[in-house]
Amino acid sequence: MKTAIVYYSMSGNVEQTVGKIAERLEADVIRLEPETAYHDKGFKKFLWGGKSALMGETPALKPYTFNAEEYERIILGTPVWAGTFTPPVRTFIDTHKAALSSKKLSAVVCLSGAGAQKAIDKMKAYLGINAFEAELVLTDPKDKVSEENEKKIDDFCNQLR
Repeated sequence: MKTAIVYYSMSGNVEQTVGKIAERLEADVIRLEPETAYHDKGFKKFLWGGKSALMGETPALKPYTFNAEEYERIILGTPVWAGTFTPPVRTFIDTHKAALSSKKLSAVVCLSGAGAQKAIDKMKAYLGINAFEAELVLTDPKDKVSEENEKKIDDFCNQLR
C-alpha cells in the first residue's frame, strides 16, 4: 500500500520520528513549511505558535509536491501546540480535505508537555473522522532517545502493515 507521510516539525522531533517511520514503511515524505517561519526560541515561540494554533490559522505554505491519487494511506505528523495540531497541518488538511476523505489516515504527534490525545481528537474532528487507522504519541523523542520509543514506532508501523 503506497503511503505518504505529511508533516510539520519545528524542533526536529516530528521530523526524526517521521524519518524512522518512512524507512520502516518505505513511505514518501512531504514536509510542510510555512512561507513565514514561526519563532523557534524563547517566549515568542510559545506566544505566536500557541496563538496561531488556538486561533485555527491556516498559514500559506512553501510549495510542496503531493498528489493524493498516488496514495492509499496518509500519515499526518505534527507537534502539539496549545493542545491542538499545528497550523501548517491545518492548511494541508484544508487544501486536500476532499481527497483525504477516501484515504486511510493515521497520526503521529510529538510533544514536550501534555495534550496529545486532545490534539489527536481535534484533528479527527477537523478531518470529520471517528478514528485513525493508527496513532503514535512520543514525548521529546529527539532528546529522550529510548528503546521504549523505538518499540512504540515499531508497534505503530506494525499496525499499518
